Amino acid sequence: MFALSRFRDRGFFARHFLPAVCYPPTFSSSLNGVVSVSRPIIPLTREQVRRVDQVAIERYGMLGVVLMENAGRAAAAWIAENLPAGDVCVLCGKGNNGGDGYVIARHLECLYDGWGSEGSESRQADRDADGDQRSVPRSGRVRVVSVVDTGLLRGDAAINFEVARLAGISIEVVSDRESLVKAIGGPDILVDCLLGTGAAGAPQGLYADAIRIANSQAAHRVAIDLPSGLDCDSGEPGIPTILADQTLTFVAPKVGFANPAADCHVGRVVVLPIGVPSRLLRSLPLPAESP
Repeated sequence: MFALSRFRDRGFFARHFLPAVCYPPTFSSSLNGVVSVSRPIIPLTREQVRRVDQVAIERYGMLGVVLMENAGRAAAAWIAENLPAGDVCVLCGKGNNGGDGYVIARHLECLYDGWGSEGSESRQADRDADGDQRSVPRSGRVRVVSVVDTGLLRGDAAINFEVARLAGISIEVVSDRESLVKAIGGPDILVDCLLGTGAAGAPQGLYADAIRIANSQAAHRVAIDLPSGLDCDSGEPGIPTILADQTLTFVAPKVGFANPAADCHVGRVVVLPIGVPSRLLRSLPLPAESP
């Protein structure tokens, strides 16, 4: 078993986390600028992730669909700001991770079309002045490939599928490996929204096929919250597990990321805030207090 103390190793964070996190950490995103945090970042277990969501909803009155919207919007903004535009394929599964994918696709299409929150004209003027081309509203194609019948979606994931459908997002549902290969095609960016923190055990069926096909692509691979196939708590990769270039993880890194076996799967890790109250996060135990 890997040591949790690895999360307090500056070298580990320097290699794996964007922004680099130490004492105190700094969170960075295109949505809320830079926020300094006086406590060390707290790696979360599967149960703690579930508990954070539960408390945010039940005690603080936040809606699950709002948390999903915040997560998907933050991830889409990071992708648009940091990766060249092109053909983006979002791979979606059945759960909330798949729901995040529908939000990401919707916001990414808006950002590529120049409908960012800052206004496309002012954004373009800023970039003309400083020569930074990374965030210029650019032509990009965004599409979703679902490995499950969308009629099986429930709750917030079902809501965001319907919003994406009504918004005209290209959504293709596949039922076999041959159609999956054709649907994925040869994208520039693959966004992994197949399996989330609640998944346990090796991926099966079309989930496993999608991971293997994604790993065989020359595309830039971005995992959402954690790479599909990786165990949130142990960090042990199943067969197969996504080989991500970046992992955009929400609220905090996951405990399993400290396992050396996870290194080649998580790639570089970016921690994105999603509006969970800081009071809730301050109530979590420090790493030294965790069992």
